[in-house]
Amino acid sequence: MDFFLVFIGSGIGGMMRHGIGVISLRLFGTGFPAGTLSINIAGSFAMGLVAEYWALKSGLPQPARLFLTTGILGGFTTFSTFSLDAALLWERGQPAISVAYVAASVIISVAALFAGLWLIRHLDAGGVL
Repeated sequence: MDFFLVFIGSGIGGMMRHGIGVISLRLFGTGFPAGTLSINIAGSFAMGLVAEYWALKSGLPQPARLFLTTGILGGFTTFSTFSLDAALLWERGQPAISVAYVAASVIISVAALFAGLWLIRHLDAGGVL
């Protein structure tokens, strides 16, 4: 049942992300990724609300947490989970690890994206694709 709740929640979150992306493009154009920025900020804020509510009101059942966090917010933006992980490391008294996690996540993820771009371009130029 947990997988089904995550599946349904992810679909809802993904539809929300797509809708905000479409609206953002219409309002702001393509010059700046305002939709992605808005989604990451809103998703991180919502993750903070849900995580702290769940911590304070431990009565929130596990299926509801999975549906809201891993499902809806995970489908909406994984940046919210990244933000929560960084905040938890910081609040557990590991600020250096938190900063290293943030830096490594951003730098290595962007580098991995460029590596993927390079690989496909290289394969295409070589006639493999």
